[in-house]
Amino acid sequence: MADGQADDGIVEGYWDIAALTAELGAARSRWRQAQQHHAEYGAEGFPSRDNLTKIMQSLCGALFPLRLGPSFVRLHNEDAYVAETLQTVLSRLYGQIRLELIYALKGEPAEAVDREAARIIAAFAHSLPTLRALLDTDVDAAFLGDPAARSVDEVLICYPSMLAIIHHRLAHRLHQLGAPLVARIMSEIAHGKTGIDIHPGANIGRSFFIDHGTGVVIGETAIVGDRVRLYQGVTLGARSFPADGKGALEKALPRHPIIEDDVVVYAGATVLGRIIVGSRSVIGGNVWLTDSVPADSNVRQAKAHYEVTSRAQVSAPHRVHAMLESTDGVGENI
Repeated sequence: MADGQADDGIVEGYWDIAALTAELGAARSRWRQAQQHHAEYGAEGFPSRDNLTKIMQSLCGALFPLRLGPSFVRLHNEDAYVAETLQTVLSRLYGQIRLELIYALKGEPAEAVDREAARIIAAFAHSLPTLRALLDTDVDAAFLGDPAARSVDEVLICYPSMLAIIHHRLAHRLHQLGAPLVARIMSEIAHGKTGIDIHPGANIGRSFFIDHGTGVVIGETAIVGDRVRLYQGVTLGARSFPADGKGALEKALPRHPIIEDDVVVYAGATVLGRIIVGSRSVIGGNVWLTDSVPADSNVRQAKAHYEVTSRAQVSAPHRVHAMLESTDGVGENI
């Protein structure tokens, strides 16, 4: 056996674990002092992405039991499934919210944390029927807006945009109620699965449809009206990020677009800044928009100048000559 190598193949003698541990601890201490973090998320526990992934899956099943629930759910037992699922999943979600609030309410007694977590989970639970009705309008919008959709069931089961919208509706409600970290994790779960990035702070109206969806980005302070349709690659983003006197970016300022009712934004369009896109407007593909437009506008990219060139002329001119020299007008066997 070579010197400095243990039986399990791990090389020894090239690092000092005690020194590394001490140096990493010192680095964390410097960071916390610089950021004025006397406690970090995780001092008492940390909201878990893995746990919230399972929670979101259960919530989707409770909202749409016959389509997004487990295979054993049928009409005769769906109420029992929903009741049992909600009893478990809301308790687990309460635990995740409480972990966030231990940090957010640092210095407050445990009773205050429990009371605030109970307020949030109770209000969230009572919102679920309203959220289900709102999601129904989104499913209908996708079915009516996409000629490839053969049924609302296909939309709900197959469309990645529906997964992203369900996550957003639930996360947005938690964001409103005072659990922004848990809400953000929920949104990022959908982002990772679908490629659709919707900040939970964004306000989105009824009958929202994202066609295809990959690459769509909707920023924190965006406001989207009713019956809006977006295509893949659309960005509703910020144009600039103002800083305070110390150079730090100012948070939560309105910096994303307002999209009014019945607007369509086609693939690849980028809409930036706190501008207003008026009702019933159409924003064409690949448009870069940084100014407000009135209602009923049609914003299109300038037509590119192009020439149509024969591939045969470019790649194989001898074939063109052979065709032109053909005596019967049909051309040789080329």
